[in-house]
Amino acid sequence: MSSRTPNHEIVPLETTHYVRDHCLCLYAQRAARMLARRFDEALRPLGLTSGQFSLLMSLNRPLPPTLGSVAALLAMDRTTLTANLKPLERDGLIELRPDEKDRRARRLVLTERGRGLLFRAVPVWTATHRDIEAMLAAGGADRLRADLNALLGRGE
Repeated sequence: MSSRTPNHEIVPLETTHYVRDHCLCLYAQRAARMLARRFDEALRPLGLTSGQFSLLMSLNRPLPPTLGSVAALLAMDRTTLTANLKPLERDGLIELRPDEKDRRARRLVLTERGRGLLFRAVPVWTATHRDIEAMLAAGGADRLRADLNALLGRGE
């Protein structure tokens, strides 16, 4: 048996170029990685990643949210969310507490230390976000948000 792939199983180079130049998934992945790197670099002096910032921000509510509601907001499965919570809990930024009404459910509580770190991180996020939005054409950030929400099925 030959180690060469038969010609009928080869994807033409033109197709490779077409996908490279048109694939929305590829463009979204590349942009997401670039954005995450920019925010990671900006938040690094505070000891946070962009994902941790988003997670802490999602807990900044009057009533501590449930694990399930945060997982839905961040479009994460519960297992991944739980893994991402562990370092924040270890660092004393959050606490997992049983729900007072349903002891099976757990609520995610932003600790005083977590609130203080989030307070210091918001100006860093704001400046970084402003710089990135400035790179987009006028109205581009609002259009991008709307288009991404449409893809999520929320059309907001």
